Amino acid sequence: MIVPIKLAQTQPITYDITIDALPQLTFDTSVVIVTNPTVAGFHLETLLASITATKLNVVTVPDGEGYKTLETVENILNECFEHKLDRKSLLIAFGGGVIGDMTGFTASLYQRGLDFIQIPTTLLSQVDASVGGKTGVNNKYGKNLIGAFYQPKAVYIDPQFLKTLPPREFAAGIAEIVKMAVMFDKSYFEFLQSADFRDEETLKEVIKKSVELKAWVVNQDEKEAGIRAVLNYGHTFGHVVENETNYTTYLHGEAVSIGIIIANALAIELGIFTSKEADTVKDLLEKFSLPTEYVIKDVDTFYEHFFLDKKSSNGSIKFILPKGLGGHIMISDIAESVVKKVLSSFEEKSCTLKN
Repeated sequence: MIVPIKLAQTQPITYDITIDALPQLTFDTSVVIVTNPTVAGFHLETLLASITATKLNVVTVPDGEGYKTLETVENILNECFEHKLDRKSLLIAFGGGVIGDMTGFTASLYQRGLDFIQIPTTLLSQVDASVGGKTGVNNKYGKNLIGAFYQPKAVYIDPQFLKTLPPREFAAGIAEIVKMAVMFDKSYFEFLQSADFRDEETLKEVIKKSVELKAWVVNQDEKEAGIRAVLNYGHTFGHVVENETNYTTYLHGEAVSIGIIIANALAIELGIFTSKEADTVKDLLEKFSLPTEYVIKDVDTFYEHFFLDKKSSNGSIKFILPKGLGGHIMISDIAESVVKKVLSSFEEKSCTLKN
């Protein structure tokens, strides 16, 4: 099955997201595959058997969010120079969201831009990170603050790669699926409540539906000037959680799960989401063993982190909140006192995230 991306706001860009067994890929140019040791150990032989290229090399970078840095991108760039890539060469991102983000960013930089394709191997990257052209790295100030919008030439999603994914990594991807359902499609949310992801056809359908939703959003708003910002539901809070824990305690999807819970609490405070709806979302996250508890050590410090987020502007923070199941709202004028009141409910060490 194929989901098309058709962008026309800045320049005409089209490419396909293919959800199926990895096809044979032939390139009449030099190709560099960027991956990490974990993915390479499980799947590199499969990928290499599927690729024919004029010249083919593999660059392996350390595994983990902690290595999503400018230093790692520079190392990839150096490898590209060592392999004498030119503007007609191609990079392949073979891994999860970290690999995809860094490979895409490297592609945007090398000789002012060369082509890349995404072959995502985690659920999170298959349903979210590989689609839409967001690339970049983290730094000490926050998540993905250095980067570019740079679209791939193609995305190949093979659900078979998920069979070696640890349960925790698999669950992290489900947080992004829940995010899209809460924001855009109540019936999809209700489907997820009874979905059995162990069934291959169900999993494939979930991936397809999630990709279609994201493609629908990206096709309208490539550079996050409007509706694409809605995909950051849970992320404004989740990015602070990741930063406070030095990207070592939680996987990205786990931090998003926590962020969703806090965002829902703020929506309840504003009267646009009910406690019953919030409980329903929490139950779904917990069905997949995602974390729904977090202790904020200092409310003022947590709040100040918002201003390093890409969604803040002119001293104002844009919050993405649910407005009923399947609905959303972007609000930029919430009083600091209201936000801190909600954050304070997560401050005590004995607290459990409540809706």
